[in-house]
Parts: sequence; C-alpha cells; structure tokens
Amino acid sequence: MTIIIPDEDLAKATPAELAKYYRYLKAELAKEDDRYFPGARPAQQPPEGDWSTWVILAGRGFGKTRTGAEWIVELALRERRAYGIAAPTFEDARDICVEGESGVLAVLERRGYRDGTTWNRTLGELMLPNGSSLKLRSAEQVERFRGRNFAASWCDELAAWRYADAFTQLRLATRVGNQDGRMMVTTTPRPTKLIRGLLDRPTTVTTVGSTFDNAANLSPAALAELRSLYEGTRIGRQELYAELLVDTPGALWTQDLIDGHRVEAAPSMRRIVVAIDPAVTSGEDSDDTGIVAAGLGTDGHVYVLADRTLRASPDRWARAAVDLYDELEGDRIVAEVNNGGDLVELVLRTVDSSVPVRKVHASRGKRVRAEPVAALYEQGRVHHVGGLAELEDQLCTWTPDSGDSPDRLDALVWAVTDLAIDQRKSRRRSIVNVAA
Repeated sequence: MTIIIPDEDLAKATPAELAKYYRYLKAELAKEDDRYFPGARPAQQPPEGDWSTWVILAGRGFGKTRTGAEWIVELALRERRAYGIAAPTFEDARDICVEGESGVLAVLERRGYRDGTTWNRTLGELMLPNGSSLKLRSAEQVERFRGRNFAASWCDELAAWRYADAFTQLRLATRVGNQDGRMMVTTTPRPTKLIRGLLDRPTTVTTVGSTFDNAANLSPAALAELRSLYEGTRIGRQELYAELLVDTPGALWTQDLIDGHRVEAAPSMRRIVVAIDPAVTSGEDSDDTGIVAAGLGTDGHVYVLADRTLRASPDRWARAAVDLYDELEGDRIVAEVNNGGDLVELVLRTVDSSVPVRKVHASRGKRVRAEPVAALYEQGRVHHVGGLAELEDQLCTWTPDSGDSPDRLDALVWAVTDLAIDQRKSRRRSIVNVAA
C-alpha cells in the first residue's frame, strides 16, 4: 500500500473523505491478496458465507496464532475501528497474541506497518497507522469487557478460559462497524460446555486441523518425536489431531457432571485448604506437584477454587502452595507425605513456619479414596469455580484401573476429603461416642 493517512488528518477528515479513504484502502487490499497471508493454507483462509463466529479447533503448531493475528490485522486495516483480542490471561494475550513470533506485531512488521504502530504493552493497546486500535483483555477479568464497542474480536485458547461469562460479555461488546460483529476463536479442543455450545450454533463455522497440517513449517525431528510420544494416545488425539474427545469409559468424572454444577463465584467460606501432592524430584522427566485449593461454603458444599499445579523444585512448589494459602486466606495446608515423609512439612515450614500443615498418608488405593469424592460430585455437592481446564481433563480421563496417578486429581481428592469426608466421619464418631 502506498498511502497511510496520519492520525491527525483522519481526525480532521469529513465522513465523505473517510469513506473515500476506506474505499481506497479496500481496493488496495483487494489488489494485493498476498498481503493477507502469504502461503496460507485453505484452512487458514476466512470462510465464505454468512457466519458470526469462526472457530479453529486445531492441534499445537497448526498455525492458530498466525491465522488469528492475520485475520484481526486485516480487518483493522480495512476499517478504522476498535478491535478486541482476548486470551486466558493478560500475559497470554500480550506475550503470544501480540508479541509472539506469529503474533500481531510480526504481522504488522511483514506488512510494512510496524513503524507506524504504537504499542503500549502495559495497557495492552495497539494504535495502527490508520487509527484503528487493538485492545487486549484477560478472560479472568470479566467486568473489563463491559462498556466496549468492538468491530470484531479474536479469542485465543477459549477452551482454557476460566469464566464462560467472559466470552458472553465479549460477544455482547462486539457489535459495531461493517465487520458484522464477527469473532474468531482459535483453540486446542476440549469438550467444555462453552466450546460444545458454541459449535452447536447455526452461525458458527468450524475449521479442524492437526499439527501435521503445518509440517512444512515445523521441525521434522520435533514432529517425529511427537509421533513417537503421543501417536495413538488420548493426549495425542486431542493436542495434535484436534479431536474433541468426550467422556472416557470407566472414568469417575464426566465433563457434563462438572459443568452441571459449575459456578462463576463462590459463596462465603467456612474453611479453605490448599492440598499438595508433591513430586519427589524436579527434573525434566519428573511428575508435576499437584496444588489445588478448595473451600467449604456456608451452604455445606465444597468449592474448588484454584489449581496451581507445577513442575518445580521443592522450594518453588512449597512457595507456590504458601502463596496460594495466603492469597485465599486459607486455614491449613494438607500435604501427602508418602513420598518425602517429614521432608515435605520441613520444606513448607522453611517457607513459612506459621502455616498449619496436616500430613496425610495414602494407606488405601486411589480408587477407594477417589470414589467418595466423585460421589459428592454426583450429589451436586462439589462445584468448580470458573474453568479449571487441566484439572478437569485429568478428572474426566482417569480410570481407576489405569494404574496412573494424576497429580492434580490427587491434590483435589485430598482437599475435598479434608473438607467434607473426614469432617463427616469425625462428626459421626462424635455422635457415637456421645450415645455410648
């Protein structure tokens, strides 16, 4: 393109002059189709026809970020408006959608607009040379979507959004201009209620693609390694081949069971615990340390509040657990000590000696410990607060006969057991003793 009208001139332009400029810009874009996305595969081209939401369900490495960045930049250059970019966290939107190697800034650089773009990474706002703006939003801050008027929006990794209402609010805010309020969703598939509901809408167009569709731009050695590790596995079907997997036969939890009792906010809490399933090593091949917080509400129900599971050294996971305990004003930390014994409590007390720690031992099999917790879910007495995608994946894919020992699931079981099951047993013992 040969003409870029400065912001000050656009501000002074009459509606007729602006209309003329937009027609010129659109004509120039039409002449130079290769500017949209050189080398784009058909699956990366916007669908034709009348649609409101374009969902790309694709494996890792498919090119979802590049497709989303090209699409939103294309629209922003065509019409001088405000556009939204939202991701699970603000850092995700900034570091991946904008500053990543396939993000918006890289697209603007290729198109020759980088020098004319102003990027405020603290506020999460880009101002393009034609006066359009791209505003970043975090799906964790639902209220920040209110009061906005976007011409189009890009939602990244929607399956990992904590609050479904964030998408609803962004949908309501995307409603002005000549782009028909269109939205693009780029995500690795997970069968959440939000994703399934969106796919069922008649105005949604879905593109499905695998990691290997983009083999020409990926490392052959890395692809071979991925095939070796995950070919034929559930995680490979989901993360590489983008299958929207439903319930696992024999699993104690289902996505419908969790979705049916999910809440957006927790009530007042009687007690809050942070449960830890510690890993004994911290190398590249080590297990994660499960860290899950839950609370007992004043209504007698359990609310799963946070999942801070990570792979880290004992000092780091201990600090992460204590930080979560402080953040939620918890009552105690519950830690499994089968692996590590007294060392687990020692590491926690090194971080903060005042934190109450209850040590628990897995003397019974995992099925015996997990089934009472799953029963509480079936009774509608356990609620997830917002979305906890990775924890829910473990719950819905683990079967008692698998022999696996998922870290997040273990931590959850310890937390719910401490809040509801052990307390109930204690009350029953007290009643028996009084009666005797």
